[in-house]
Amino acid sequence: MPVAALIDNKIFCCHGGLSPTLRSLDQLKRISRPCDVQETGLLCDILWSDPDSSVVGWAPNERGVSYVFGVDVLAQFLQKMDLDIVVRGHQVVEDGYEFFGRRGLVTVFSAPNYCGEFDNAGAVMNVDENLLCSFQILKPSSDVIVKEKQSNFANGLATLVNIKLVEQQNKPQRRFRRGML
Repeated sequence: MPVAALIDNKIFCCHGGLSPTLRSLDQLKRISRPCDVQETGLLCDILWSDPDSSVVGWAPNERGVSYVFGVDVLAQFLQKMDLDIVVRGHQVVEDGYEFFGRRGLVTVFSAPNYCGEFDNAGAVMNVDENLLCSFQILKPSSDVIVKEKQSNFANGLATLVNIKLVEQQNKPQRRFRRGML
């Protein structure tokens, strides 16, 4: 399983979020595997960090692992890496997806009615050949209670995966713009 994915060098996808030690996306390619996830470090942060609008810079995460990062950290990361958006999961959000940092990051959570305890919708994010993003909403069903098994996928983690979207012929390429959803 990949640690992260890069779609057309513009959309960075990961489970958790950013890391204060991430200076280059090449660092993700150099993570040897199989591996165990340590309690600190780059891999831990990519899996478990969270955005937090009340934070400037970095702060300890209340989950007890990794960090939370502010809008300023996200903006610096996007600019330095020449990215349009960070796409992540890891947190239940009421409507299935939720933007952060002037649409520089989106949390996509695909499990509606998570663990039978939340009345959240799920969402799937679609990216077209022009890097335009859209969302399909999965409404929770009151008839279904989902029991989630916790699994440790750490030993199967891969590293950064590059995905190149195929551009259609005779169509000008339009980049994802944070205000164009």
